[in-house]
Amino acid sequence: MILEQPDGCSPSDRPSDRSDEQQGEADGEGRPEQDEAALQIGGKRSSQALGEMERPFAATTTDNAAAPPGSSIIRTALKIIRLGPICDSCLGRQFARLSTGFTNQERGRTIKSFLAMAADLAGIEGQSVLKDLAPSFRPARLRLREEGEDQSCWVCLGLMEPERLGKLAASALNELERIEYGTFLVGTYMSGLLAENEELLLADGGSGQAEPMKSELNREVGKLIAARTGKAADLQSPDVVVHLNLAEGRAQLQINSLYIYGRYRKLQRGFPQTRWPCRACGGAGCQRCGNSGRMYQESVDELIRDPIIEAARAEDTVFHGSGREDIDALMLGSGRPFVVEVKKPYRRSLDYAALRDEINRSAAGKVEVSDLTAADRALVEALKEAAYEKSYSAWIELAGPVEEEKLKSVLKELVGPVEQRTPNRVSHRRADKVRVRFIHDAELNEVRERSARITIRCDSGLYVKELVSGDGGRTKPSLAAALGMDARVVELDVIDVGGVSNGQVTRDSHEYKV
Repeated sequence: MILEQPDGCSPSDRPSDRSDEQQGEADGEGRPEQDEAALQIGGKRSSQALGEMERPFAATTTDNAAAPPGSSIIRTALKIIRLGPICDSCLGRQFARLSTGFTNQERGRTIKSFLAMAADLAGIEGQSVLKDLAPSFRPARLRLREEGEDQSCWVCLGLMEPERLGKLAASALNELERIEYGTFLVGTYMSGLLAENEELLLADGGSGQAEPMKSELNREVGKLIAARTGKAADLQSPDVVVHLNLAEGRAQLQINSLYIYGRYRKLQRGFPQTRWPCRACGGAGCQRCGNSGRMYQESVDELIRDPIIEAARAEDTVFHGSGREDIDALMLGSGRPFVVEVKKPYRRSLDYAALRDEINRSAAGKVEVSDLTAADRALVEALKEAAYEKSYSAWIELAGPVEEEKLKSVLKELVGPVEQRTPNRVSHRRADKVRVRFIHDAELNEVRERSARITIRCDSGLYVKELVSGDGGRTKPSLAAALGMDARVVELDVIDVGGVSNGQVTRDSHEYKV
């Protein structure tokens, strides 16, 4: 399928990929059987007729001059009309890359008119050209004193007729009425017969300046849709793509995702960020998961999902977070940046303040969201690729008593690079390798006999629990090794996560500006 801009004229100022010599060969110039501008039309030689047709272009040439610039168009057009009745659009489309400011229908009509006048000028020798034109050109029939209507185009089978284009547009408009959208794009699924006809025309007609039929269909139907709706085409990121299914004669919609940016705070421990299928059954349901198919019955994703689906009248959502906290950790501070991808939304104009309030009401005490705003797919990638600092507050348990000054000194020594081999607790789902992360700050907030609260500011991707415990020597340095005793995290809270603002990673900004 080719997606084309559904308005504007056909491409005309793109250079051919072939050299002038190759172009000449494709157009029949320089071939022995066509020397002296001779073509076989209607079963007899008619070089005189073709010469008469070329004369308007050759007024300033000599016998030894190069072929007139319009002769290749004439030769190609004569070959094409000999193949059978062809509509103005299909003929004009074979020269779509020439000139600008014309529709293909206007190109085709102009070429037919010129051929008819040139044939008339050639007298009896031009009769065969008029006969080739007559099935699809009324002025030629009038000149030949023939009656009847235009025959159906053998290439498009009448598809490019205004009435048929109007029916395709009407089918698309009928589907589009069911959804809210701001921009659109038209694409076409060609039927087998139409594709075959187009291939035959290109092979036998020999034009090197054609555009695909589906490109013209997309453009012309798109112009009709734009005129009726006032909506604009978007080649890069349309809200909806209209697919013209020519085999079935109807339009189908591809409703593209809506993206919502925000920040969330996780206020309760014991559930993950996203839906987590049961490891035993893969989500099918089993005794271990109580036939729910899930390891946990709630997630941040699911707690905010339903209000979004209802507001956008969507089918589903996909949650994209900038990292994730542990299941037993809280996400506090200004929250963690996220993007929700809303699948097949029938409504796109959302009241984000009202949506925020509804999510916070329905997830009260568990999850809280803020800064909701419209986003795009690019932000999903930015969030996943961003490397920003994070701050953690951790209650740690020590194997024995430690003096406050000793603990402060050891924490200060931790500032700097840390080598972490993939922790044992996540080795089943993460590659086993050594990662280097940086500790930017480590402070003691409170100390008791065998426990303390500390704050760590570090690079994204550092495992704080293992920084404290050492993970059996897999993390170096570690708090446990520096103290010479076992240590472990009892309670962990994420208190700050850097954000993305205007495409730049920052620790202090908590807004994404569209």
